[in-house]
Amino acid sequence: MSIFSRRDFLKSSAVGAIGLAGATVASRKYTKTSGIRQSISGEEHEHGQMGAVGEVDHQANGFYPLDLLTDWDYGQVSKLPNGQVMREYYIVATDKELEIVPGVFFPAWTYNGRVPGPALRCVEGDRIRVNFLNAGTHPHTIHFHGIHSAKMDGVPGVGDGTINPGEHTIYEFDAAPFGCHLYHCHAIPLKRHIHKGLYGAFIIDPDPDKYTGSRREVAKSRNHSYIENGMVNEMLMIMNGFDTNFDGENEIYAVNTVAFAYQNEPIPISSGQLQRVYLINVTEFDPINSFHLHANFFDYYDHGTTLEPTLRTVDTIMQCQAQRGILEFNFDGFEPGPYMFHAHQTEFAELGWMGFFELQG
Repeated sequence: MSIFSRRDFLKSSAVGAIGLAGATVASRKYTKTSGIRQSISGEEHEHGQMGAVGEVDHQANGFYPLDLLTDWDYGQVSKLPNGQVMREYYIVATDKELEIVPGVFFPAWTYNGRVPGPALRCVEGDRIRVNFLNAGTHPHTIHFHGIHSAKMDGVPGVGDGTINPGEHTIYEFDAAPFGCHLYHCHAIPLKRHIHKGLYGAFIIDPDPDKYTGSRREVAKSRNHSYIENGMVNEMLMIMNGFDTNFDGENEIYAVNTVAFAYQNEPIPISSGQLQRVYLINVTEFDPINSFHLHANFFDYYDHGTTLEPTLRTVDTIMQCQAQRGILEFNFDGFEPGPYMFHAHQTEFAELGWMGFFELQG
């Protein structure tokens, strides 16, 4: 495991212009020469560029950042005797080392071997059953943001409380309210269990049958079982950070864990298609994170719990930890090309929270 401090990243020459490409990063893959990051193969990142040299081994990590955008877990679906839909999920907590930037490895605690954990998706009113096994080395829980009974809250001392290594439990409740939610470990110390990677998205789609008129049409577009939803390009982005030397400050920032992932592989989008981003902030050790879209504006649904935007025509949104929402925008009539998005804390962007949408013609 490589360990670097925030100061190590920022003290090297011209880091404000070149980000990680100019940082002092000790690894078996790269050498540092006169302020230029140079790989053994001879590739160079000169001053003025922002990014990391080399490639993360996504196969070894067990997940690809582009896949995480749309990798929804709808559970095993069945019907209860009363006709209610049941969705059953299986989550296992494990310890796993992940490569978060080329040559930098983080000793993560994971749900199902990945950070973020599986993106659980359902419809309001569904019965949710989550089978949880702790195969890690520390006590863990799963706490869901949503409405449920106290004994299903996944906090120490209530219900089954903390689940020790080798133990398992079941969380079961009806999905409500619709929106963009999350789940995370609530074991103590809470900041460590979240920061180490125990979190994931919990998306509850609205049920169109509960609404009428224009609100019903919006609900259809946000419900994965309707054709109207298939016309929208939906993406999940979880903003996170990594304290690689455990000094209480993050050295790496990202969306969906791998720094600069969507700069190295821009997200393809189509002109004229509605783009919908489920945005969740689980960054520890910083009071806020943010999302800024270049050359365009979006509508925002705070927490995703409304069918009408709570903010219209904005290009930057701030979120505290656990805050989340839905962004909607399109590039209809725009010229093809790369369109940047990133945190508008510039230090976060320089340390990995940077990406591009690649607009197709």
